[in-house]
Amino acid sequence: MEYPGCISEDLKQFVLSDAPPTVFYIQDFITEDEEVYLLQQVYNSPKTKWTQLSGRRLQNWGGFPHPKGMLTERIPDWLQKYCENISSLGAFSGKLANHVLVNEYKPGEGIMPHEDGALYHPTVTTLSLGSHTLLDFYTPVTSLEASAPQTEENRYQFSLLLRPRSLLILQDDMYNNLLHGIQGCTQDTLTDKVVNLPTAGGSAGDTLTRDTRVSLTIRHVPKVMKAKLMLGKK
Repeated sequence: MEYPGCISEDLKQFVLSDAPPTVFYIQDFITEDEEVYLLQQVYNSPKTKWTQLSGRRLQNWGGFPHPKGMLTERIPDWLQKYCENISSLGAFSGKLANHVLVNEYKPGEGIMPHEDGALYHPTVTTLSLGSHTLLDFYTPVTSLEASAPQTEENRYQFSLLLRPRSLLILQDDMYNNLLHGIQGCTQDTLTDKVVNLPTAGGSAGDTLTRDTRVSLTIRHVPKVMKAKLMLGKK
């Protein structure tokens, strides 16, 4: 199957003009029934698929990205469908998504500001299930002398409200030049720093209580290895 080499016209209508290049946010990318189904599949996965980290737990599907190349593994059909659906929007410049990270965030859990890095095609897509979250964006720490301390608070730029069943796509400056993270809290108070409020709903001053959120981070890893290359010659 071939995929569009550039962003589709259907997707362009969801670009957020109040954020740096480039953010696409689709409020209801999947239905409630699809959300229930995906959560069932996540929690029906073998316990051995879960990896427990200090602030969250995750499942890895498709292989483990590595500078020398990812040894690919089969992605199950329940995830493959969404890899294909998102790829059909032109998100990966004609390539098919081949890697999915499933993250579970319980209320109070988050992730430190980070970048996705060079092992992936410079696009990250995130499908949210079960709960909202606020995704916060920061400038990186610079080696240049700064007039103010380079604290997380000083480097904070803005946030995006991610509703359940929404799809977020980050490219360009949003992928390459900013870090993103999630505060470890149980409630979020919306401010005018949440740049997609008109699209995601809600008003500055609203307080939202978090539930358990599962995110599907769907990406394309360009450098892959075939299994036979790892086995060597007999």
